[in-house]
Amino acid sequence: MAQVSLANIKKHYGSVELFDDLHLDIASGEFVVFVGPSGSGKSTLLRMIAGLEAVTDGVIEIDGKDVTYDEPSDRGIAMVFQNYALYPHMNVYGNIAFNLRLAKMPKDKVHERVMDAARILRLEELLERSPAQLSGGQRQRVAIGRAIVRKPKVFLFDEPLSNLDASLRTQMRLEIETLHRELGATMIYVTHDQTEAMTLADRIVALDYGEIQQLGEPDELYSTPNNAFVAGFIGSPKINFLQASVVEVTGHSVVVSVTGTPNERVVLRASGLHVGEKIQLGIRPEEFQLATGSSPAGVLIKGHVQTADRLGNITYAYIDAALDSLLTVQTFAHRKIKTGTEVILTVPPVRIDVFNSKGIRCSPAK
Repeated sequence: MAQVSLANIKKHYGSVELFDDLHLDIASGEFVVFVGPSGSGKSTLLRMIAGLEAVTDGVIEIDGKDVTYDEPSDRGIAMVFQNYALYPHMNVYGNIAFNLRLAKMPKDKVHERVMDAARILRLEELLERSPAQLSGGQRQRVAIGRAIVRKPKVFLFDEPLSNLDASLRTQMRLEIETLHRELGATMIYVTHDQTEAMTLADRIVALDYGEIQQLGEPDELYSTPNNAFVAGFIGSPKINFLQASVVEVTGHSVVVSVTGTPNERVVLRASGLHVGEKIQLGIRPEEFQLATGSSPAGVLIKGHVQTADRLGNITYAYIDAALDSLLTVQTFAHRKIKTGTEVILTVPPVRIDVFNSKGIRCSPAK
């Protein structure tokens, strides 16, 4: 286990600045996930920690040692890639043992480490097979096993599950989570899949255009996103955004007019806004309620169900309310929302996130 610290990190490609004065501290034994869209810099950041990409300026420390200009082999890290990178002419045992043999470790020590890794990853019965005889999930476990035997200070994962189908991704997520608990190792994981981030991470680093938009626990990013980018990226199905404008400001409350809804005015808790400002309201799919006579005050929306996907006890309904896009509503399947039916939805004011004209969240914590 080791702490990882990045200070004043800059990364330039000619005149293009990807990172400019980035700071990040990862605690020993922590599982941190980098998320963000393509081009956000998450893989570049991981590769700089690994030593596969040079920094333009700044300091990278692992376990208190400055490794900024050290070779990857001297950093005490092990990396698991997206494409497995197994040697096809070697069996599973040979693939796991390869780096240890290259380092001229004694045979008995090599065997001990390989068998320990095989036990942890349930590979004992596959050690004589070639990579071609393995499933995608088994190949990924072999790649992880090759990292484990090196007993690194830090594990680096670069989108390791993206080549697997949905069921295998779920299985491998559970195995990686179990592995982290058993080893207690520091792990840094890159993914574009926010579901992986939410289920695996102790903390998430949400990146966009080389800047950390938010760093925190998964529930924190979901419930109290710093800005509209984080709110839109974290959560599946995605958050709904409504356009609105501020018509009155009173202390820590504002009165807003919501575009395309029957409400003339809605009172919301928010600060730092001014009259006439164009804002966005963020509403998670599970926050919608089917309107009844006793429904609380809030945003009212009328529309019809374009389609409804029933997934066991949950239904996701996609509502055409003549807005910029369809609204996604989550409800229990027994509500029997059907395609083509008209609905009236309401959202309690306390369940609405308010984002100002710059996309910054300005509503209090829920």
